[in-house]
Amino acid sequence: MKNREIIEKIIKYHPALPDYSGCDTYKSGSPEEECKGIAVALVPSAEVIEKAHRCGCNLLITHEPIFYQTPDYSEWRGSFQNTVYEEKQKLLEEYHMTVWRDHDHMHAHKPDSIFSGVIKQLGWKEHQIEGKIKLPLTYRVELPKPTTVRKLSMYLANRIGLKGTRYIGKDDDEVKRILIAAHLYPNAFYMDGVGHDGFYHDYCMDLMHVMETEKMDALIPGEIVEWTILSYIRDASFLGRGKSCFPIGHFSLEELGMKEATNWIQQLAGTSLKVIYIPTGEAYSYLVP
Repeated sequence: MKNREIIEKIIKYHPALPDYSGCDTYKSGSPEEECKGIAVALVPSAEVIEKAHRCGCNLLITHEPIFYQTPDYSEWRGSFQNTVYEEKQKLLEEYHMTVWRDHDHMHAHKPDSIFSGVIKQLGWKEHQIEGKIKLPLTYRVELPKPTTVRKLSMYLANRIGLKGTRYIGKDDDEVKRILIAAHLYPNAFYMDGVGHDGFYHDYCMDLMHVMETEKMDALIPGEIVEWTILSYIRDASFLGRGKSCFPIGHFSLEELGMKEATNWIQQLAGTSLKVIYIPTGEAYSYLVP
């Protein structure tokens, strides 16, 4: 089976996006080459590319950009020479590695394919709170039994494969109702500003509203800024409200979504092709003084 045939199956699996012209394209390689094996990873880092080659794969399905640019061009478009890009490009050419980005199509599922995978991989699918929530990429979970802030921090580290976790909250505070959200930054998903009701709205404000009205104990977000809802949770914890936050990061959160994707990609590819998951791993090291 050719690389192109695998990608065609993947696109057919996803919801149709008419007249699509986004970032989900080939980033390197040849669609017409015979597929020897499929690697699935969140980020097409140089390390992931090396591991995919060592595992005998020449098709890499990823979710995030390859060459350090938000529009995710398949070549470097900076005004200066980028020697890291050049070396990475040589690696791709040497290994005949075809890279396909699967981002917008995965997020087009309802419910979202990445975040559904995150919840399933965390073992919380059966504990999702029923009922629709108006906020995009926002999910509610109620654990069958309360845990503590410290125990939940350890659980996330072990389940995701982190070297450590940052969290806001008191170690022994109870956690039962959890809010999983996407990325907390200005103008996320909709424009910030004063609405027709005369009140200020943004994604973080609306998440605070959910935490207040639905008595949520904890928030697990992707990207963060610290002056909005994280500051709210910090104050809430100090004031004895029992709130906590686990800002594990964009890549670490969505990692589990791509791990889950390995299962349906294997079904599409059939039994004659191997499909392996390659963890991107943490970019950070930790030093505790």
